[in-house]
Formats: sequence, structure tokens, C-alpha cells
Amino acid sequence: MRTLARALLKARTFSRARQGLHAAPNKLDKSEKKSDWLARSFSKPSQIKEFKRVFDARALSLRSLSSYAENDSTQELDGVDAGKRGPLYEYERRVSSGELVDGDSFQVDTLQLLQGLYDQLVENEDKCRLDRYKASEKSGRSRWLWSRLMPQSSSYSPVKGLYLYGGVGTGKTMLMDLFYDQLPSTWRKKRIHFHDFMLSVHSRLQMHKGVEDPLEVVAGEISDESILLCLDEFMVNDVADALILNRLFGHLFSKGVVLLSTSNRAPDNLYEGGLQRDLFLPFIATLKERCTVHAIGSSTDYRKMTSAEQGFYFIGHEYSGLLKEKFQQLIGKETPGPQVVEVVMGRKLQVPLGYNGCAYFSFEELCDRPLGAADYFGLFKKFHTLALEGVPKFGIHNRAAAYRFVTLVDIDRNEQQGVLGAA
Repeated sequence: MRTLARALLKARTFSRARQGLHAAPNKLDKSEKKSDWLARSFSKPSQIKEFKRVFDARALSLRSLSSYAENDSTQELDGVDAGKRGPLYEYERRVSSGELVDGDSFQVDTLQLLQGLYDQLVENEDKCRLDRYKASEKSGRSRWLWSRLMPQSSSYSPVKGLYLYGGVGTGKTMLMDLFYDQLPSTWRKKRIHFHDFMLSVHSRLQMHKGVEDPLEVVAGEISDESILLCLDEFMVNDVADALILNRLFGHLFSKGVVLLSTSNRAPDNLYEGGLQRDLFLPFIATLKERCTVHAIGSSTDYRKMTSAEQGFYFIGHEYSGLLKEKFQQLIGKETPGPQVVEVVMGRKLQVPLGYNGCAYFSFEELCDRPLGAADYFGLFKKFHTLALEGVPKFGIHNRAAAYRFVTLVDIDRNEQQGVLGAA
């Protein structure tokens, strides 16, 4: 991409030179020839010869670039949105323009895989039924009823998905967004946080109570809406999620869904130490069968290369007063008080102190209780800033609380809210 950009720049420069070559004689007497203008402009014959040689070479480059652009335009008209050629090209463009810092080799390797997935999806657009305007308009429940009357064969996608995992700050979410932003606008696609996705699944299951196989109906609805499913921060902590994932994704994959997911954990480490994990293991096998698993492997934490490096970490009980002072600055002169937040399916969450979009909790109240992603999503729908006091050191003794804290931070980042914390 950078080579192409440099070639275009050179082409534009010589295009201007050619315009000057044709325009300059027009300013002279009509009887003066271009050869006379060249002789007058260059003092030596060797200079004229060299100019013509270079100019002819650049004119040939211009024609080649023009042909390249025409071919590119034809591809765009064939279904790819104008200006969108895939995540790797967009990455090169952003690096060249200074919007992104040049990543390490691990990110580039991952981008090549994402570009490969993008190219395969474009090539198999019709087979994958990606275009929403060509897809069936039957509802999920109608599709389920029809499948009972007329058994349907499975329709697995010809394109395998991609499961990316790596440490925090390695750019997983940025890479997914780079990929997703390049997809054609007419495609059936969805980019969503994993916890938010599972909340939607459970909500749909409630709507289809009484159906013989509600998971198949839900999978039908999801596949009708989104053949390409991009799930960020794949992390299984909830036993209710763990027990339905294999059947849910078994139905989704059989309906042609392609999965792109990011996670902090390798598939084999998902739901590690969880209740009834033996019932979860078949899902890991299904995931590895339908997705290419790739470890990003980078040790660079890109969060520390931005303003996050300038953040504040209040360590020690003596800082609880400073945390409360910061919280008070956010809400102004008003006095915060207890509030109640409705989270999901009628459940309510007690907020100790809250005002004007800001909430104050102790760590025990928010992470050392049996709360989950649904509670945190409900909290951040009402509050944009959360102050959390008394964050402990994590270890084996408080692993469950640590998992809840990670879930809280992941959802906070996904919802683009803010957390103030004191240990």
C-alpha cells in the first residue's frame, strides 16, 4: 500500500509536469513548436533527451496506475463498497497517514489472516448468503416450523471463521474493528460484545418458551439477521452460558454462520475450572473445527503508548478519601444518594451512592456478590462513570471476584464509560 501511495504521488508530480509541457507553448507565439520550447527550456541536448526518457517512463506508469484503478473500480461495483479493500489495506493507509502507529510483526501476521478471511467472504458472498437483500424474509419461528414439516439439510459455510486470542493491550479489538469497518454495508453482519450477545440469547429464549427446541429458533433468528458474527471479548464465566453454547453454536454453524471472535484465552482454556465443565468441552471441539485459531503472541501493550499511560492508580487505603473527592468533583455540589437500577428481566441492582450519571461502589458490593454481565450492562446504561473503592490484590482465594472485576472492566470499555478505582 505504501508503494502504491508513493507511485501515485510520483504520477501526480509528472502529470503536473506534463500539463506544464502542454500549457507552456500555448503562452508563446502560435508559430513556436514544442520542440523549440524544449530547446529554449533546456540548455543542453542531453538534458532534453533525459527529460523525454523520464517523462515517457512516467507516462507509462500513469497508464498502468490508471488501469489498476479501473480494475479496482470494477471490483467495487461488483459488490464491495467504494474505497474498501480489506483490513490490511486500511491498516497500511492509516499507518501511512499517521492515524495508527506501525504495529509489530504479530499484528501484521494477524492482519494477513483477517485479510484472507475478508477475501474469502467477498469471493463466496452468494454461497454464504451475506447480502441481506438476497436473503430469505421468513422469520426464525416460521423457518423452524417449516423445517419440521420439510426436513432441511445442514448448510455449513464454505468459509471457516477465525478465533483470535492474546494478552491485554495487544490490539485485538482494534483489529476486529478494522476488519468490520471494511465490510460491505449490505451484508448481514453484527459486531457485539460476547456478554451482550449472551444476554440477547437468554432474552430470546424467554420469548420462545414452550417451543420444542427454543435454541434452534433463536439460532434461526440470529442467522437471519447476521451470517457473519463478530464477538469481542469471548469469555465464559456463567454456567448458564456454558451449558448452552455447544448446542447454540451447533445450530448457528449448521445454518451457515461464520464466526470471528477475540479473547484473552485460548479455546482450551475457556471456562477453566467452571462447574460441569465436562459438558462444555464439546463446544471447544466445535469451535476449533469451525474456526482457525490464532494466537496474536505480541508482548506489547499498546494501551501504554497512549493517554492510558498517564492514568492514576490509587494504591493504599489512605487514597479512599482522594477517590471520594474526585467523585464529588464529578457530581458538583449536589449530594449523591442511594438509587435502584433495573438491569434485566425484572432484576434490580442497588446503587449505594449515585447522582448525575455517576455511581460509587465498594468492591465488595459490586464484585464480591453473585452479580454478572447483565447487572453490569444495566448499570452502565444509567451511569457513565463508576467509582470503585477497595479493589484488592487478586489471587486463588478471590478468583471469582477477580473474574467479575474483569467482566466489569470489559463491559465498561465496550460501553465506552469510565471507572475510577482505589485499591
